[in-house]
Amino acid sequence: MKILDKFYPHVLALVGFVLISLIYFYPVLQGKKIFQSDIVQYTGMAKEQNDFRAVENTEPYWTNSAFGGMPTYQLGANYPHEYISKLDHILRFLPRPADYLFLYFLGFYGLLLVLKIDPLKAFLGALAFGLSTYLIVILGVGHNAKAHAIAYMPLVIAGVILVFRKRFILGGILTMVAASLEINANHFQMTYYLLILILIFSCYFSYKFIKQKDYKNLLFAFGIFGIAGILAIGVNATNLLATKEYADFSTRGKSELTFNPDGSKKVNDNALSRDYITEYSYGIAESFNLLTPRLFGGSNNENIGTESKMYEFMVSQSVPEDQAKNFVSGMPTYWGDQPIVAAPAYIGAVVFFLVILALFIDKRKIKYAFLAGAIVSLLLSWGKNFPILTDFLIDFMPMYNKFRAVSSIQVLLELCVPVLAIMGLHSFFKSDKETQWKALWQSGAVGLGIIVFLFLIKGSFSFSGSSDSYFMESYGPDFVDALKADRRSLYSADLLRSGFFILVSAGILWLFIKNKLAQNTAIILVGFLMVFDLFFIDKNYVSGKDFLNASEVDVPFHETPSDAKILQDTTNYRVFEVSGNLSSSRASYFHKSIGGYHAAKPRRMQQLFDYQIAKNNMAVLDMLNVKYIIQTDKEGKEFPIQNPENNGNAWFVSQVKFVQTADEEMKALDHLDPKNSAVINQKEFGEFIAEKSFVKDSLATIVLQKYKPNYLKYRSNNPQKGLALFSEMYYKNGWNAFIDGKKVPHFRANYALRALNIPAGKHVIEFKFEPEVVKTGSTIALYSSIGMLFLIVCGLYFERKKKWYDIKKH
Repeated sequence: MKILDKFYPHVLALVGFVLISLIYFYPVLQGKKIFQSDIVQYTGMAKEQNDFRAVENTEPYWTNSAFGGMPTYQLGANYPHEYISKLDHILRFLPRPADYLFLYFLGFYGLLLVLKIDPLKAFLGALAFGLSTYLIVILGVGHNAKAHAIAYMPLVIAGVILVFRKRFILGGILTMVAASLEINANHFQMTYYLLILILIFSCYFSYKFIKQKDYKNLLFAFGIFGIAGILAIGVNATNLLATKEYADFSTRGKSELTFNPDGSKKVNDNALSRDYITEYSYGIAESFNLLTPRLFGGSNNENIGTESKMYEFMVSQSVPEDQAKNFVSGMPTYWGDQPIVAAPAYIGAVVFFLVILALFIDKRKIKYAFLAGAIVSLLLSWGKNFPILTDFLIDFMPMYNKFRAVSSIQVLLELCVPVLAIMGLHSFFKSDKETQWKALWQSGAVGLGIIVFLFLIKGSFSFSGSSDSYFMESYGPDFVDALKADRRSLYSADLLRSGFFILVSAGILWLFIKNKLAQNTAIILVGFLMVFDLFFIDKNYVSGKDFLNASEVDVPFHETPSDAKILQDTTNYRVFEVSGNLSSSRASYFHKSIGGYHAAKPRRMQQLFDYQIAKNNMAVLDMLNVKYIIQTDKEGKEFPIQNPENNGNAWFVSQVKFVQTADEEMKALDHLDPKNSAVINQKEFGEFIAEKSFVKDSLATIVLQKYKPNYLKYRSNNPQKGLALFSEMYYKNGWNAFIDGKKVPHFRANYALRALNIPAGKHVIEFKFEPEVVKTGSTIALYSSIGMLFLIVCGLYFERKKKWYDIKKH
């Protein structure tokens, strides 16, 4: 019975998490799936890979359907010995996206238990964390990897705290497993931000150990973290090594070019420009959105209803009421500093109030570590609006310049603030009446004081958005005036809303102090308000209307007449969809495309587009074997154009132009005849070729006979020795070339393509993608998994033995 009494609250909590996850995303129970814009793009990118896997029952690790060819390492590739992924799949047993919401709840609940919060308050705190607006919105748009990584953050912090509290065995095991799951989530930006939070906690606890002169246990703790970190990295070795390898090939790697597409000199050699890194910077005043959701207008697609000034304006302009109603259901009311916002980063008025309460009433020093994490997160999220700090980190902090959208570091705040809130609620009910009353009125005064202050400064804001100039030109000043009036209304209405929630929450706690409410009743009422507040804000941005029939989500792209016409051609070629530039994967779903959608595109393909294709250099499209170009007429109707000048799959050239730098390579393409000439960087590949000219026989042929994403077979017939170019992307790690079964070196030509010396006569040429990184990483993952399992078994054995000894001793 004692065992049941101990565990049944946690079982009830887990059941509650499952039910709430399914209730929030209830359409999954009807077999529907959420429409996620980013996942739609992924579906297009991964189509060839997934089709190959279904037929061949193996991984290709390469796809030619996007960007002319790239590894699938960041497209959901499966690797051998990914045992930590199997554990993750067990934890994510609910339908997507309810699985991620459940993980949010589960991880945060574990963290609060480690902080010695009782199950009821921990349950409510987990709901407050999981229903934080930003965390729900990223599920709506399809940032699944980000949500996945965020969900495991609390468990990693829980493990770190346990270790520093000298619970070395359990803390070490939890840290090791949680860190493994965190890395496995495959969103390195979120993991990087988590390391910043861990650094803050390490500084806090190290100070305590040093103050107590307990150097031995401090070193022991860091030793445990070292072992846990090595094994967590080891079990994810394949993905980490493959990602590192690909990063150098992608736009996240350092560019070799020293000039911009317009010819101007580059001012820095960062992989990502400073403007690109800080494009999504949180506004300083916008930080009050944490307290009041639509203080800065909410989103770029806000439903402002028929009571709005915009609706009145539209009706006054003789727009039919049904059209006006539809129009105001998606208004660009956001007027903050960021280009696009899907929803405000709202943490909840009740949560905010409880954080203030924690600062007054909670006596545990660890609250300052969480407070520091929240403050650092907020300061870093300001990005270009706080350039002193941001520029310093971009220039000097390792890897900080590899990530964009600095505002997303607010995920640390999203974690720390609900912890502080529940610590405040917990400490309130542990304090005496006098302390409770003092802390309550102080917290209420501060919370409501901020609301009043924001009302008083309302007149200092212009309520003008960055896109208002466009609206002024397109719709006139009256339209913009109506839009600004609605922004002002949202500002005031949501301030009143937040003030109401703070007042009611304070009132409930006051009634408890006056013995009008029982403790659990008060806790449940405050918890209900906290969840109710977040739930109804979240539903404005992610709700049942975002779900579609599974078939519509699984097959998001529909064949157009242009696609149908192109697909009649069964040869091997590429397609360029002009309207998508290099930012849409629609064409990749049906064809081998030079476009696609990815946060880390192949760098040289992006550069070919920026420096050549965007300037209408058709010769570059020819050498990429672009046989069809999908264009759009003035009416928006698509039509395909065949490019008869495309070079085909492979060809022999007669001349070689040697250059010494990447700049010279790119500039040489400006006026290159790729059918007859090749540009080769002599500094990099001069050892493979010495001749500047070849006899190009008119009867020489090289023909693609067999195609798979990871295997290409050609037959060549040339009376003379020759230099052949292939319309395939050069990737030095993994692709191997063979002539008549013998491995031979190949090299890069024309900035991005593969080139090969072929002897005279008839030959079979093969290219096989055989990535060593997968073999090496998988071996490391296997041995690391064995080591991790061994430590878990031994650790649990010794922990159980220690408990039995303690019981026997007492």
